[in-house]
Amino acid sequence: MENLAHSIVTRMTETDPVPLDDVPRFTGAGVYAIYYRGSLPVYNLLSLAYGDDFSVPIYVGKAVPKGGRRGLEVLAHTSTRALADRIRQHANSIRAADNLDIADFTVRWLVVEDIWIPLGESALIREHRPVWNALVDGFGNHDPGSGRINGVRSRWDTLHPGRSWAVKFPARSETAADIEQDVTEYLRSRL
Repeated sequence: MENLAHSIVTRMTETDPVPLDDVPRFTGAGVYAIYYRGSLPVYNLLSLAYGDDFSVPIYVGKAVPKGGRRGLEVLAHTSTRALADRIRQHANSIRAADNLDIADFTVRWLVVEDIWIPLGESALIREHRPVWNALVDGFGNHDPGSGRINGVRSRWDTLHPGRSWAVKFPARSETAADIEQDVTEYLRSRL
């Protein structure tokens, strides 16, 4: 399993990063990694440590075909647009944020058979421990719809306000400045 996971990670990181705002339409499901190279002070260590290397993602995720989480429609993986659609959803979240610029983000992805998607995602997260996966939760959240608001606003939406539906959640007790301090300490310890 370790070798299979390593193969997925290696193959994905061999692909060229693409601007997040310029992802083509394609079919398939799989794994992806988003990279940040901007000037926002909270991520300064991330940008400085790796420059144009694109070796440390800010976020890693997966996209399975509709019904894939329940084992349904497993043969539909060749026609699904799950991966491209998921990456586009993330691009929309970044565009909505008041303090992020879509031009500062790139993405890599790898279309893989459904059975390997969870393995690839967990291997990528384990290897890189991306800050938006490990510390600043909520980037991958969807609008929960009316009547389904539970908990408080995510750390991501507190640090990067702008998604219209996020204001439905009560504010956190910690501030954006508190989260920024946690991010700086986390990145310092990781990099």
